[in-house]
Amino acid sequence: MLIITIKQGKEKSILAGDPWIYLSAIDKVDGRPQERNKPGATAVVQSSSRQFLARAAYNAKSQIAARIWTLREDEPIDHALIKRRVQVALGRRLTAWHTADPQALVQLIDGDKDGLPGLLVHGYGGAEGYLVCQFNSGAVDLWRVAIVQALVKATGCGNVFERSDELLRKGEGLPVVWRALAGEEPPQRLMVREGRGLVPTDIRTGFVYPR
Repeated sequence: MLIITIKQGKEKSILAGDPWIYLSAIDKVDGRPQERNKPGATAVVQSSSRQFLARAAYNAKSQIAARIWTLREDEPIDHALIKRRVQVALGRRLTAWHTADPQALVQLIDGDKDGLPGLLVHGYGGAEGYLVCQFNSGAVDLWRVAIVQALVKATGCGNVFERSDELLRKGEGLPVVWRALAGEEPPQRLMVREGRGLVPTDIRTGFVYPR
């Protein structure tokens, strides 16, 4: 387990609910080198007086050096927590997705707002359609298997495609890969609802075709 010690006075933003810890706020990071070099590794965050502040995902390659998972000392960061957060996030939006136009691209998970830093998920076409995911931080990239399993189980949609943001991934020191994570990848061209009209779009890349 990594231990991140915050500079004196920098703990105020954490206690106020800021989910990000910047490199400039960190005094030191203790732990095995292989853990320190693994983007998304779980760390205990403590104050300069060694008081527990949070559990976070640490990434030495990012200017956002740590992304907070929880302020609770008794809450472990494991597969169960990740799957539970996916389920809760989807529970807020699945009804809207099921009642929306099947050709609409509907947001189902919204990163920090859902306690899943860097994860964005959009759905298209209902259970028979596609889920398009962005793993834009080391925090969620490390848990992608658990996330995909939870997405498929909760939505009944077996087609999950990764289309992460290239610049954000590079800023996290992560490789940029667009690929199917489960089932089939979306076709190159789909009609996507935008306002009152339909727009020809490649939801794998976000490219909108000329009309």
